[in-house]
Amino acid sequence: MITKGNLFILSAPSGAGKSSLITALFEQEFSWPMQVSISHTTREPRPGEEDGKHYHFVSKKHFERLIKKNAFYEHAQVFDNYYGTSEQAIDEQLEKGIDVFLDIDWQGAQQVRMKKPEVVTIFIAPPSKAELEQRLIGRGQDSETVIASRMAKAQAECSHYQEFDYVIINDDFTQALSDLTTIVCNQRLKCNQQKEKHQDLFKDLLAND
Repeated sequence: MITKGNLFILSAPSGAGKSSLITALFEQEFSWPMQVSISHTTREPRPGEEDGKHYHFVSKKHFERLIKKNAFYEHAQVFDNYYGTSEQAIDEQLEKGIDVFLDIDWQGAQQVRMKKPEVVTIFIAPPSKAELEQRLIGRGQDSETVIASRMAKAQAECSHYQEFDYVIINDDFTQALSDLTTIVCNQRLKCNQQKEKHQDLFKDLLAND
């Protein structure tokens, strides 16, 4: 019997190391399948992006029809483009026993939690404001104005950390990865999942000979 997968949300301010942690998590070997959710978006594909691999690229009219059908666990409009997480696609993967990870912000997390209260939410935080700023500067990609904007947004995002089930401080990367791995593995050891997975075992253990 296939044990139903778990849905995870990972949120973090830019520069906290969330993407690196997700990549490192998926490089490990697990006895069950995992995948990162592929979002729908109305923006144009960037060079190298493939439909169905990086995003599901759809028209604005199609996306708005999906909104009217209440087809998303969460969705948002960023500037002129929509982004959303398909409820049907996620549920199909979970039913197949796949753990699915959503890389979304706190606002998206609130929307998902309303529809799926059992979702496991994880917030990745930097060790300090100074370290976060140094990481953003170290990228060498943004101007001082952009970095200042990212820092202000990061502080706003961190103000919602108490809404999450788990908080990981990404100071030492190895420890942060270990913490994330522990959280993911622990969900598979919960009673309801073990009961479902090992029905025959417990039937035998409790049988009156």
